[in-house]
Amino acid sequence: MKNNSFDISTYIQRFRTVFPEYTRDPWYIPSEMENILAGRIRILGPEYKVHGSIAIHQSARVEEHVILKGQVIIGAGCFIGAHAYLRGGVFLDDNCIVGPGCEVKSAMIFANSALAHFNFVGDSIIGAGVNMEAGSVIANHYNERTDKTIHMMLGNERMTLPVTKFGALVGDRTKIGANAVLSPGTLLKPDSVVSRLALIEQC
Repeated sequence: MKNNSFDISTYIQRFRTVFPEYTRDPWYIPSEMENILAGRIRILGPEYKVHGSIAIHQSARVEEHVILKGQVIIGAGCFIGAHAYLRGGVFLDDNCIVGPGCEVKSAMIFANSALAHFNFVGDSIIGAGVNMEAGSVIANHYNERTDKTIHMMLGNERMTLPVTKFGALVGDRTKIGANAVLSPGTLLKPDSVVSRLALIEQC
């Protein structure tokens, strides 16, 4: 699929407001997160406290024993629970929650979304108002396969992604139940509901 042919704002309405400069297809985002955020950190206002590659809004709350590695932006009103691990380029929009024991790797999470606790989100873009119940996972890589190719279903079209790590594009207001697993290349429309213990394999 050619660049600019995928309209991410159909899934995440706020994306173009927050990142108007980004015009490539969304599956390229995770591998480019470090560079995307490095540029963004340089232009943040004084309401952010910047320590090297980490920028935290003064209204955000980060509990003890949280690990932040690589480029990280934590927006206004966010809460990060104890022992959470954010790495590889992570953007949290305003009023996001990353609960205790969660791991987020190379991902964007938009406003008012919440990871309950003990979640893993890898190489993904999460829309606004999304809720992930405890233990739910977004897998980003086919560890069990010799062929690491990731496919995505867009309507009736099966696309081969040009990357070997991509978790999910999760539309606004989606609800993901406890202990559910989203396989690499998952695409969820806004207002989707994933049942508890579900395995989503779209390709």
